[in-house]
Amino acid sequence: MSRVLWILAVLLSHWRRHPMQLATLLIGLISATALWSGVQALNQQARLSYDRAAATFGGSKTAMLVGRDGKTFSQQLFVDLRRAGWPVSPVLEGRVQIGGRSFRLLGIEPVTLPAEVGNAPAIGRAGLQSFVTPPGEMLVAPEMLGDFNLVEGARPSTNDGALLPPLRLQPQLVPGVLVVDIGIAQQLLKMPDQVSRLLIGKAGGRRTPLENLAGDRLRLVEPDAESDLERLTDSFHLNLTAFGLLSFVVGLFIVNSAIGLTFEQRLPTLRTLRACGVSAALLNTVLVAELVSLALVAGIVGLVCGYFIAAALLPDVAASLRGLYGAQIPGQLTLKPSWWIAGVAISIVGALAAATASLAKAIRLPVLAAAQPYAWQQAQHRWLIFQGALALAAFAAAGGLLLSGDSLVSGFAVLAALLLGAALGLPAILELVLHLGESRARRPLAVWFWADSRQQLSGLSLALMALLLALAVNVGVGTMVESFSRTFISWLDGRLAADVYLNASDDAQAAEIKAWLSRRAEVEAILPSGRADVQIDGAPIEILGLADHATFSDRWPLLQSTVNAWDRLRSGDAGLISEQLSRRMKLAVGDRIEVPARAGNWTLEIVGIYADYGNPKGQIGVNIDALIHHFPEIPRTRLGLRVAPAAVPALISSLQDKFGLDSRNLLDQAALKAESTRIFNRTFAVTAALNGFTLGVAGIALLTSLLTLGHSRLPQLAPLWAIGITRRRLAGIELMKTMSIALMTALLALPLGLGVAWCLIAVVNVKAFGWRLPFHVFPIQLLELLGVAMAAALCAAALPVLKLARMQPASLIKIFADER
Repeated sequence: MSRVLWILAVLLSHWRRHPMQLATLLIGLISATALWSGVQALNQQARLSYDRAAATFGGSKTAMLVGRDGKTFSQQLFVDLRRAGWPVSPVLEGRVQIGGRSFRLLGIEPVTLPAEVGNAPAIGRAGLQSFVTPPGEMLVAPEMLGDFNLVEGARPSTNDGALLPPLRLQPQLVPGVLVVDIGIAQQLLKMPDQVSRLLIGKAGGRRTPLENLAGDRLRLVEPDAESDLERLTDSFHLNLTAFGLLSFVVGLFIVNSAIGLTFEQRLPTLRTLRACGVSAALLNTVLVAELVSLALVAGIVGLVCGYFIAAALLPDVAASLRGLYGAQIPGQLTLKPSWWIAGVAISIVGALAAATASLAKAIRLPVLAAAQPYAWQQAQHRWLIFQGALALAAFAAAGGLLLSGDSLVSGFAVLAALLLGAALGLPAILELVLHLGESRARRPLAVWFWADSRQQLSGLSLALMALLLALAVNVGVGTMVESFSRTFISWLDGRLAADVYLNASDDAQAAEIKAWLSRRAEVEAILPSGRADVQIDGAPIEILGLADHATFSDRWPLLQSTVNAWDRLRSGDAGLISEQLSRRMKLAVGDRIEVPARAGNWTLEIVGIYADYGNPKGQIGVNIDALIHHFPEIPRTRLGLRVAPAAVPALISSLQDKFGLDSRNLLDQAALKAESTRIFNRTFAVTAALNGFTLGVAGIALLTSLLTLGHSRLPQLAPLWAIGITRRRLAGIELMKTMSIALMTALLALPLGLGVAWCLIAVVNVKAFGWRLPFHVFPIQLLELLGVAMAAALCAAALPVLKLARMQPASLIKIFADER
């Protein structure tokens, strides 16, 4: 043991002499761990919220009985099933509006509620009487109290004037859900003796067959391992994970460069230890122990940094998930112990992975070869050929996945294979370009410039790969976001065609407002609208009612349609469908779709397909009168108004004064577009932050590689100084070489980035969201990113070049006396 400690003490003495290398190694590990663990913390927080939502009093993770046609059914079936031995508990679900906002109301029966329904909060015996007896209690999430500035025990009213039970705080509930006794829910929803579903407990015992009791009125829904919300948001979290993994890999390039420099400078020490009788196996064991210890320290610091990164990005992630999917994410992080353990483990695994090549090469080198600083570069040419073959294989895999893949994972696999192939092929391409430059050079210094650049390439290859990947991803994501931004703005102009939007508190107020508006000269048109929610093939679908007016026929963002689409819509037997519904159900113009309605299925012929960005649900647009005919129970409170632009402020002020509408229920088009654009910008704030961090890490990787080469390249530079080339000119040549190689890498990254953008738009987005964006190229943006890349390369090269320019002549003369 004492021998091991002495070896470890000798190795650790290197860090005392070179603290900057220790800092570089720790920074690489900390940055890699911080980004990865931060992204995983965000994903974990979101998935915990999904689990809460899915398990709230019988979500998709609880077995249940539902009506065969999806409608409510008589609670007498609950009584019959309980008497026949079925451990069922009734739930009634509906929606109520409070302060102009819609909430999900759940009515439960706490006595029969199964204990295993998930994260459902227990009522408890003490609170059971107050929960079920009038006025009852309404369980709400803490966010509900904050949103409406209410206190526990308050009794808010719905928009139609119904007084709700006193509020009772329940932390386990997700925002937007209200829980009351089923009897109270039946009164509030005006659905006496009705039940939406029956939750099934796991109690054993004999049960009468379901068909004997309910006939074909009920069907069994098995619990699902993955909730609807999880399925909808998989793409978002996969995108976050991909960025976190990319940043982690780029951070490991820093670690690899730092370890490479350390190993090279330690070679005389390693040779001495081997000559003193230390075996290669023991030496590598101590090296691994040292590396694991450093990774443990860096991992803990990285986790703390990752926590702060996640906390800083959580509001934007929550806004993105709420805007895109309607998912409610709490504003505070709640992390499991497994997150901490996984963060430390990934730091250790990453450090060992970055050092594997160096450790493997060191253990195979003979003692006398350990002092040769280029012993590890002798097989570079063979490695270039091998890497080139791997790059071709990766490109072939990307092509195969593109042709045969049909899932979101395969889309990201195409992207990963494309990036991997490009990174592996980069050194071979640069070697070819530098070889051509060398063959065309005539003057001795020019020949040396190209030849030395080729020799330097082996030490810079990992850093250049990191720069290539970071810049390509920045180009790809930037192009996608800019394409989406331009498309989104033009799409908003079509979807938000009315000048004013209002939502009345109830149908009576809506009728009163319509009558008042009809007498206003500045109001050019009143456009009623409505929505109904249905299930088609197990997926939630929105039915959107559109007024028969030129406002929609002139501006609606149709992608495909028949010639007389809007005339057909007027008849009530035709509809427009969203692009994502068209792709999901493989529907085309001219096909028919069956919509479940109260009086039976409503058959619609598809006469058009339109863009519906940002909506996770499929949508069907129909004539508003036809919608009300088939769904007479829907609220008729939404109105759009066409108004002369100059008259909008005065009209809004009049509506607020006369009908008491607040800013949530009365919006002008400009405010609504501004809010939509703000949500859009926050959606991509996380991506922009991860992009910037990845590019910064790539710059640090290039800096560490140049610092590594700066020490080992003195034997190549000293002879040039000795024949009369000044140190300042040598520094300029070194800077020119670095910037030339960085420029070649950046120029190669631009077409690769456009390929990444195409994959994101045409493959990943389509699989993730169901819509495809138009592909645009933005030359100014490409030039800006090229400038950023060159600025990063210049900053990375500045320190090594300044050190060379200020190096004392004695240091260069000493090179000729050293053993090399």
